Amino acid sequence: MTYIVNDKCINCRHTDCVEVCPVDCFYIGENTIVIHPDECIDCGVCEPECPVDAIQSDTDPGADQWLEYNKEMSEIWPNITMKMDPLPDAEKYADETGKFEKYGSKNPGEI
Repeated sequence: MTYIVNDKCINCRHTDCVEVCPVDCFYIGENTIVIHPDECIDCGVCEPECPVDAIQSDTDPGADQWLEYNKEMSEIWPNITMKMDPLPDAEKYADETGKFEKYGSKNPGEI
Protein backbone atom coordinates (compact mmCIF):
# COMPACT_ATOMS: atom_id res chain seq x y z
CA MET A 1 0.00 0.00 0.00
CA THR A 2 0.98 3.61 -0.59
CA TYR A 3 -0.70 6.98 -0.47
CA ILE A 4 -1.45 9.08 -3.54
CA VAL A 5 -2.71 12.58 -4.34
CA ASN A 6 -5.90 12.83 -6.40
CA ASP A 7 -7.33 15.68 -8.47
CA LYS A 8 -8.78 17.50 -5.46
CA CYS A 9 -5.31 19.03 -5.06
CA ILE A 10 -5.33 20.64 -8.52
CA ASN A 11 -5.38 24.45 -8.37
CA CYS A 12 -5.20 24.33 -4.56
CA ARG A 13 -1.78 22.82 -3.87
CA HIS A 14 -1.77 23.07 -0.11
CA THR A 15 1.50 21.66 1.16
CA ASP A 16 0.73 20.94 4.81
CA CYS A 17 1.30 17.27 3.93
CA VAL A 18 4.83 17.96 2.69
CA GLU A 19 5.82 19.44 6.02
CA VAL A 20 4.99 16.25 7.96
CA CYS A 21 6.34 13.64 5.51
CA PRO A 22 9.27 11.80 7.13
CA VAL A 23 10.71 10.60 3.80
CA ASP A 24 10.25 13.66 1.53
CA CYS A 25 8.32 11.76 -1.14
CA PHE A 26 6.31 14.71 -2.52
CA TYR A 27 6.94 16.27 -5.93
CA ILE A 28 5.61 19.58 -7.21
CA GLY A 29 3.80 20.41 -10.43
CA GLU A 30 2.61 23.82 -11.58
CA ASN A 31 -0.82 23.38 -9.97
CA THR A 32 -0.67 20.23 -7.82
CA ILE A 33 1.67 17.89 -5.96
CA VAL A 34 2.09 14.12 -6.14
CA ILE A 35 3.55 11.35 -4.00
CA HIS A 36 6.22 9.01 -5.34
CA PRO A 37 4.62 5.63 -4.58
CA ASP A 38 7.95 3.80 -4.36
CA GLU A 39 9.30 6.28 -1.79
CA CYS A 40 6.17 6.50 0.38
CA ILE A 41 6.48 4.35 3.51
CA ASP A 42 2.71 4.15 4.07
CA CYS A 43 2.85 5.88 7.44
CA GLY A 44 -0.27 7.95 6.67
CA VAL A 45 0.76 11.11 8.54
CA CYS A 46 0.12 13.21 5.42
CA GLU A 47 -3.49 12.16 4.87
CA PRO A 48 -5.17 14.10 7.72
CA GLU A 49 -3.06 17.21 6.97
CA CYS A 50 -4.72 17.90 3.61
CA PRO A 51 -7.51 20.49 4.00
CA VAL A 52 -9.21 19.37 0.76
CA ASP A 53 -8.94 15.58 1.35
CA ALA A 54 -6.78 15.07 -1.74
CA ILE A 55 -4.64 12.31 -0.21
CA GLN A 56 -5.94 8.76 -0.22
CA SER A 57 -4.74 5.19 -0.01
CA ASP A 58 -3.98 3.49 -3.30
CA THR A 59 -6.35 0.71 -2.20
CA ASP A 60 -9.36 3.05 -2.17
CA PRO A 61 -11.86 2.64 -5.01
CA GLY A 62 -10.91 4.77 -8.02
CA ALA A 63 -7.32 5.28 -6.89
CA ASP A 64 -5.75 3.31 -9.75
CA GLN A 65 -5.60 6.23 -12.19
CA TRP A 66 -4.06 8.47 -9.52
CA LEU A 67 -1.44 5.90 -8.60
CA GLU A 68 -0.24 5.86 -12.21
CA TYR A 69 -0.33 9.67 -12.47
CA ASN A 70 1.57 10.11 -9.18
CA LYS A 71 4.24 7.65 -10.27
CA GLU A 72 4.67 9.23 -13.71
CA MET A 73 4.82 12.83 -12.50
CA SER A 74 7.06 12.11 -9.51
CA GLU A 75 9.69 10.86 -11.96
CA ILE A 76 9.87 14.24 -13.77
CA TRP A 77 8.81 16.91 -11.26
CA PRO A 78 11.12 18.45 -8.63
CA ASN A 79 11.07 17.16 -5.08
CA ILE A 80 9.44 19.47 -2.53
CA THR A 81 10.46 19.22 1.11
CA MET A 82 9.13 22.43 2.69
CA LYS A 83 5.68 23.89 3.11
CA MET A 84 4.71 26.63 0.65
CA ASP A 85 1.70 28.90 0.41
CA PRO A 86 -1.28 27.38 -1.41
CA LEU A 87 -2.08 28.67 -4.87
CA PRO A 88 -3.77 32.10 -4.88
CA ASP A 89 -7.26 30.86 -5.83
CA ALA A 90 -7.16 27.67 -3.74
CA GLU A 91 -10.41 28.43 -1.92
CA LYS A 92 -12.21 29.08 -5.20
CA TYR A 93 -11.24 25.64 -6.56
CA ALA A 94 -11.47 23.62 -3.32
CA ASP A 95 -14.90 22.08 -3.95
CA GLU A 96 -14.78 21.86 -7.74
CA THR A 97 -15.02 18.38 -9.26
CA GLY A 98 -13.50 17.05 -12.48
CA LYS A 99 -10.44 19.24 -12.12
CA PHE A 100 -8.04 16.87 -13.86
CA GLU A 101 -9.97 17.01 -17.13
CA LYS A 102 -10.16 20.81 -16.97
CA TYR A 103 -6.79 21.79 -15.50
CA GLY A 104 -4.55 18.72 -15.42
CA SER A 105 -0.96 19.54 -16.33
CA LYS A 106 2.33 17.72 -16.67
CA ASN A 107 4.33 20.93 -16.26
CA PRO A 108 6.72 20.97 -13.29
CA GLY A 109 6.30 23.45 -10.49
CA GLU A 110 8.80 25.87 -9.04
CA ILE A 111 10.12 25.68 -5.52
